[in-house]
Amino acid sequence: MSLPAPLIWTFDGPFERCLCDIEDTLRRAIVMLGGVSRVALLIDLSLPALKQRVEAGDALQPAWGGFLERLARYGLPAAPRVRHLRDPGPLATLVIAYRN
Repeated sequence: MSLPAPLIWTFDGPFERCLCDIEDTLRRAIVMLGGVSRVALLIDLSLPALKQRVEAGDALQPAWGGFLERLARYGLPAAPRVRHLRDPGPLATLVIAYRN
């Protein structure tokens, strides 16, 4: 039995707003999928885009810590895996893999 194609969204803009948008998208995806027990998360962060956001004045903390605390409340089977990419592109990409 093959897995369904992952759900993928990209986010760009101020760091804290991207994190809020990721959380909102995750919440909606959980409702659509019917729960978190069969969900795995990956967040790709573009290091060049992140550098641009820091240079623009965005603070990474406490936004990142608060984001992880809020995600923990969803009861995910594991914390999201975060992959740092050296390629330019959107600031963040959320990938949700799931089993039927």
